[in-house]
Amino acid sequence: MVGIKDVAKRAGVSVSTVSNVLNNKKNVGEKTRELVLKICEEMNYCPNPAGKSLKTGKSNTILFNFSDFDRSFYLKIINGISDYLKDNDFDLIICTDKSCEKYMNSTLTCGSIILDKKMQDETLIRLARENYPIVVLDRIVKNPYIKSVVVNNYEPMYELIQGCIDRGYRRFGFVGGPEETADNKERFRAFKDALEANNLEFQQKSYFAGNYREKSGYTAAKILMLSRELPDCLVCANDNMAIGAMKAFRDNGIRVPEDIAITGFDNCDLAEAMGLTTVSIPNYERGYIAARYLIENIRGQRNVETFKISAKIIWRDTVSEKDSY
Repeated sequence: MVGIKDVAKRAGVSVSTVSNVLNNKKNVGEKTRELVLKICEEMNYCPNPAGKSLKTGKSNTILFNFSDFDRSFYLKIINGISDYLKDNDFDLIICTDKSCEKYMNSTLTCGSIILDKKMQDETLIRLARENYPIVVLDRIVKNPYIKSVVVNNYEPMYELIQGCIDRGYRRFGFVGGPEETADNKERFRAFKDALEANNLEFQQKSYFAGNYREKSGYTAAKILMLSRELPDCLVCANDNMAIGAMKAFRDNGIRVPEDIAITGFDNCDLAEAMGLTTVSIPNYERGYIAARYLIENIRGQRNVETFKISAKIIWRDTVSEKDSY
């Protein structure tokens, strides 16, 4: 691998001169600058940004941390983050699970956007500081150097359930995500509150614990079919589980929505194709906003107030007027 010393030797100049050229310093003559750049091109030399940051103690790179490759909305978030960073001359590295902690220091990255429930709040609080701000998605962490960007789950879920009740549905089942996640807690709370406001009972036996993946929705639906009577409507805490449930019902000759209605949450890529009633989250914008707030905090514009993103219901074929069947 070609190094800066090789370039300096070929050009007949010092290493510091090559460094000054690459950093666009003005203390180098034009002819020398042109020569060094020409040799860099000929030798296919690319500076190592990590090495530079280790030397200067500063970085221009953002870390994004997530954990689940099975959920397509991550790509939209990444696109939003990437577009904002490009516009502001920042680089992006993506890391998964706990391995990202070793990159969360100011010599390698200058801030992080975290979307991984495995990263504990205590770890984030320990790592966040004035010269290393953090933005978290899907949870609220109270810390002077951590900004929370969260989806407003409660209101659209409440509105979704009320809309189903207004269409004639009375008996509900619920497929939840990981029970420790803030998203699942808020969506289930809205679900129960809407039922209680309409004097409708919900029995715990109609709650099925999933993990936000399609297979868990499929399994929940198969278990549900073992009971004597299906609910009118199966509410799923995300689209992947709803799609899994739809496939299980289809495989067993149960019609949606004629025999059972289904709702999701997220508006993933498959939701429209399958006619799934769901709540649409603007994930590209979520990533863009997270990157914007992180860069602002890096630049000293301290803002750690929780930011809530609005979501909206999209009514499709999996829910209809119950009286029409």
